[in-house]
Amino acid sequence: MENNKIKVIGIDAMGSDDCPASEVKGVADFLKENSDAEVRFILFGDEKIIKQEIANHSLDLNKVEIVHTSQVVTMDDGAKAAIKSKKDSSMARGLSFHKEGKIDAFISAGNTGAMLATATILLGRIKGVSRPTVATPFPTEGEFPVLILDAGANVDCKPQFLYEFAVMGTLFMKETFGIDDPKVALLNVGEEPGKGNEQAVATYKLLSKSNAINFYGNYEGRDIFSGKASVVVCDGFTGNIVLKFAESIFGFLKSQLRKYADVSLTNKIKIGLFAPTLKDALSGLDYQKYGGVPMLGVKGVVMIGHGSSKPQAINAMIVRSLGIIERKLNKKIENALQENK
Repeated sequence: MENNKIKVIGIDAMGSDDCPASEVKGVADFLKENSDAEVRFILFGDEKIIKQEIANHSLDLNKVEIVHTSQVVTMDDGAKAAIKSKKDSSMARGLSFHKEGKIDAFISAGNTGAMLATATILLGRIKGVSRPTVATPFPTEGEFPVLILDAGANVDCKPQFLYEFAVMGTLFMKETFGIDDPKVALLNVGEEPGKGNEQAVATYKLLSKSNAINFYGNYEGRDIFSGKASVVVCDGFTGNIVLKFAESIFGFLKSQLRKYADVSLTNKIKIGLFAPTLKDALSGLDYQKYGGVPMLGVKGVVMIGHGSSKPQAINAMIVRSLGIIERKLNKKIENALQENK
């Protein structure tokens, strides 16, 4: 469907913790902000409750379709539940529509493991990709975010996998954020080439020899927010720990400020006076701003959101998925990996 003027985005309306309210409101917000956009939506899930939410937001039914499903993949389900036991779930039906070419992208804030497994099995991998990866943007001191990949899809990684992540991450940052020659760093315990375990040392050698990327060198954890590199590669075990830690920072800071305000009236006044400034300064730490993470390496456009995704996050994922479609990112990934075997 990439050649059609009107893009069709599939939404797992039963994915988030606040489903389908967040999903429907996210779509409504997008349509209000982009009234001229040539985009239609298919919402997968319980038709009755989705219609109730649609009525609350007066959505244009010419741009929204509902595909009723009788099952939901919960956060407690196994990674292959959508394939094995819940084939009529909103997740499985949505990804099946994507495989059949009925939608151009699929977005879900549901069970991440199930999304990864189902998307890989149903859609398959881009030619040249050993393992699809989940990439997540982090705010930095610079103008642009830094992309961390893998963020949890592949706990154990060979150096070749990390090399492919570097190529995919480079193209994503170039095409999505307009960075001409993104620098790629390898997350490690030290800056020197010989640092780290066997995997890190072997990966360093592989990345440093590649003409497909602009290799910066090793990156320590303290460097992530610096913005010196645009792409940081690591295995999913490490990346997921970094991701979960970063997600906790925003809530932790709010908790500390609340404790400070509770000490005295003077403190409450101080916090009250500077609250708007603090909120703006810390906004980059809120993952809702970026929405979700792209699953790079599958034959399709798949966005995975946090279970607690709000309408802002759903809206952001819609915008990001449209960018990936328009720039034909998957074809560029395939070409780059074939040219640099």
